[in-house]
Amino acid sequence: MKILVVDDEKDMQALFEQRFRNEIKSGEILFAFASSGEEALEYIKKHEHEVVLILSDINMPGMSGLVLLEKIKQMFAIPPPIVMMVTAYGDTENYNIAMELGADDFLTKPVDFVALKEKLKKSIHG
Repeated sequence: MKILVVDDEKDMQALFEQRFRNEIKSGEILFAFASSGEEALEYIKKHEHEVVLILSDINMPGMSGLVLLEKIKQMFAIPPPIVMMVTAYGDTENYNIAMELGADDFLTKPVDFVALKEKLKKSIHG
């Protein structure tokens, strides 16, 4: 399963690679990283049928994660990738907007990697 992580914080890539090293080593999960919404859209256009799940931060400079979510759901309809939003703010306004725009899940930072792995297993295996 290929997962695109979209976050402007540079240390997120190292964190994901560390926390998922066994899944990466076994080939169960492949990660790609984008540091902005614009970069994520470019990546998805080039790898449209590879990306199964997108984990996107909401608060980023330039295109926000919510705008990215809206564009993904409009542009990649069949089948749309699963999109989980990640934010440092567990506020209900962002949650409601994300859900209205079609987010499949909502996580708060710091990311609980144990819970995330469980969610990914459910996404992969139904």
